[in-house]
Amino acid sequence: MVVPESKDEQTSPTCSVGRSPSQQYRSNQSLSKHSGGSQDFSSNATISPVNTTLDYEPRDYTETDSLLPNEIYSGSKLSESTARSPDGPDASAESVCSMVLQILVPFLLAGMGTVFAGLLLDVVQSWDVFQEITEIFILVPAVLGMKGNLEMTLASRLSTAVNAGKMDHVRERWMLIIGNLALKQLQATVLGLLASLMATLLGWMAEGKMPFNHIVLLCTTSVSTAFVASLLQGIIMVGVIIGSKRMGINPDNVATPIAASFGDLITLALLAGFSQWFYSFIELYPFVLYLVDLLLLCLIPLWVVISSKHPASHILLHTGWEPIITAMVISSIGGLILDKTVSDPNLAGIIVYAPVINGIGGNLVSIQSSRISTNLHLNYSPGEVPEDRKNCYNPCRTFFGSGANHRSAQVLLLLVIPGQLIFIHTIHLMKGGHTLPSPLFTVAFLSASLIQVLSLLCTADCVVHCLWRRGKDPDSYSIPYLTALGDLLGTALLSLAFLLLWCSGDSGSV
Repeated sequence: MVVPESKDEQTSPTCSVGRSPSQQYRSNQSLSKHSGGSQDFSSNATISPVNTTLDYEPRDYTETDSLLPNEIYSGSKLSESTARSPDGPDASAESVCSMVLQILVPFLLAGMGTVFAGLLLDVVQSWDVFQEITEIFILVPAVLGMKGNLEMTLASRLSTAVNAGKMDHVRERWMLIIGNLALKQLQATVLGLLASLMATLLGWMAEGKMPFNHIVLLCTTSVSTAFVASLLQGIIMVGVIIGSKRMGINPDNVATPIAASFGDLITLALLAGFSQWFYSFIELYPFVLYLVDLLLLCLIPLWVVISSKHPASHILLHTGWEPIITAMVISSIGGLILDKTVSDPNLAGIIVYAPVINGIGGNLVSIQSSRISTNLHLNYSPGEVPEDRKNCYNPCRTFFGSGANHRSAQVLLLLVIPGQLIFIHTIHLMKGGHTLPSPLFTVAFLSASLIQVLSLLCTADCVVHCLWRRGKDPDSYSIPYLTALGDLLGTALLSLAFLLLWCSGDSGSV
């Protein structure tokens, strides 16, 4: 599969055929930046010598280090095929048709996943636990957002590893997979606990009180949901990445949408199920909730030990917390907006559409972020960015140009309106509607979604390049920020749209 690349760059396993000696020399120079047989990057992006013998003892890593030590993968596909091409405009590129076909099916699957998640949320909002403990609505964007914090980040990292040839050998592959899955379980447990505490704080600030048994239920539900959902989706994600590699499909195009398609529905179903189940124990058998919390928290040292033994996850064990915790806080603010909107009977219909607009925005921006990150990993050293990204940021550069990332941004933006039309009509039909949604509702919803995705794609272009310039891995940092921002923007814009519809007397025929 051809790796996404810009107009003047090329990655080809036969890049040296038919070149002059000087061209081959330049290619070898570029190659040394990536295979790094005797070089590596220190924390300040300077080149320093490394030991070329195989040594698997833990050492200090920084954000500028590769997913695996250079001495481990120096003989992999990366060292044989990856080089910056001097050929410029003649470089081969992924065709628009191929890109659309690879993105479209996962995008529709992911969209249907968010549709079913919205319909499920519409059903469970009348359950006793959701009526009694409304702070669970604050948890919804934060817990659903963990697919951006964890699953999509894992998908992006593994997609980059596949495109860079770091999963061609069995030992390399399982070092990456086991280390990343253990790290993900650790992050899910901690994030679940922090999300429940954030929901408690926001609920207390809004209501002025918070019973202790409600705090315990929020904590147990959040941690249990995050742990089980992360485990299930992590296994699915690894299968998708390996399967797409064997089928010759670019995992950057399919991995993050498929992670999202399973993520929303699985996570929301677990959240609703666990919350109702624990609610039935809270009066008679409260010790059950304490035991569940204790069990999951006691597993934290195990995940730390496993993830620290693998170079692929060693660095993220120390440096990967900032983006996911920040993203969780941002998503929780979106959850507070959702909680207040749902509490108004005139605006309660928003609950069905919130997962759809948030999920679609997050899916599309994750694809773009993953593609840009892969291009930077393959063609630039940490801290080095394309010439047109060294000056002040210009949003027009995101969409106007002939590079692969420009084309993908155009394709993703063009998918918004037809995709959302399909999804809102599907929701309407599955709710038993016999008439089409009103034109005013359709225009309001599409406008909110288009503004959200346009903003996210521009932000992604800026954020990914800024992170790379600072020597941080965009695969681990960018997607949590972007999906959390998508949750906040989507919920805020959708709430505004529903408020305007209510003021105009149009319920949207839903």
